[in-house]
Amino acid sequence: MYNPSDVGKKGSIFGLPYNLEEASLVLLPVHLDVTVSYGQGTSKAPNVVLEESSQLDLSLLSINKPWDLKMVMYDRIVKASQNEIHRGRAKNVIKALEAGKEPEHEQIEFINEFCNTTHLKIKELSASLLKLDKLVGIIGGDHSSPLGLMKALSHKMEFGILQIDAHMDLRKAYERFEFSHASIMFNALKENGIKSLTQVGIRDFCEEEEHFVEKSEKPIHVFYDESIYREKIGELNWSEQVAQIIETLPQNVYISFDMDGLEPSLCPNTGTPVAGGLQFNEATYLLEQVVRSGRKIVGFDVCEVGNDEWDANVAARIIYRIATLTGVSNNLLTFRKLI
Repeated sequence: MYNPSDVGKKGSIFGLPYNLEEASLVLLPVHLDVTVSYGQGTSKAPNVVLEESSQLDLSLLSINKPWDLKMVMYDRIVKASQNEIHRGRAKNVIKALEAGKEPEHEQIEFINEFCNTTHLKIKELSASLLKLDKLVGIIGGDHSSPLGLMKALSHKMEFGILQIDAHMDLRKAYERFEFSHASIMFNALKENGIKSLTQVGIRDFCEEEEHFVEKSEKPIHVFYDESIYREKIGELNWSEQVAQIIETLPQNVYISFDMDGLEPSLCPNTGTPVAGGLQFNEATYLLEQVVRSGRKIVGFDVCEVGNDEWDANVAARIIYRIATLTGVSNNLLTFRKLI
């Protein structure tokens, strides 16, 4: 008796009426921003996304009855008090480094252990949901948030990562934090099941990361934002560039969407905004074409969402698109003829 044109149910993701037992896709909120190195507040974003999501109208131009995908948002996993305690410790470490001093080693150990424990908890929860044949997505939190899900998936299958981001996130233990938001892809590529990495929108990177790409034993394909722009005003339109991006992807694809991959007016309160970036429709076109190519989305995350209504509104729409496209690629929804 669910009416998708009616008022959305408050406190339920996208206002949907489903519960955990019947859900096909479970969104795990990860309230984590311990290691952020610039703006903070992304740990609060999952709550704001949940609040804003019930305001979305649910019809999509390209997907039949997208609300038929039964989605729920899981309960809080990371305690706010624990995140804040370790965030305070991280601030002291960063402050010491910026002053040219050696930070307290004990503080770094506390932070690394807390982050490791958190990722293992998310890995175990994700694995239990995957055993129930549920699809899993992460709502962050900073970009370190999805490591546990990536680990769980890599124990089950082989896949490649499609990363939309302003940053490479290939630093080793950035600011001494083993599980830094700037190290997520460095850590992910250690997993045997993760076979390749394709990065789109990159425009803020360092020499260490360039060297890592050059020396990596696993294929890393980087589509720099500046190159994308130059090709747009040259001979290659966006659809042709998207085709080139998709050629680098294997059959199974994990989507890792950092909100700062978008143009900053769409995510002004993200942790590390960078000038340039993709427009909303460019990003969703890329994601849709991945599925239309016959590839399968096996999991996803949307991270670095700013703790603000506008940022959360845009993020909710990105999450909804990726979730429903995941549904299509897993034969739970179907494409419809474009109007």
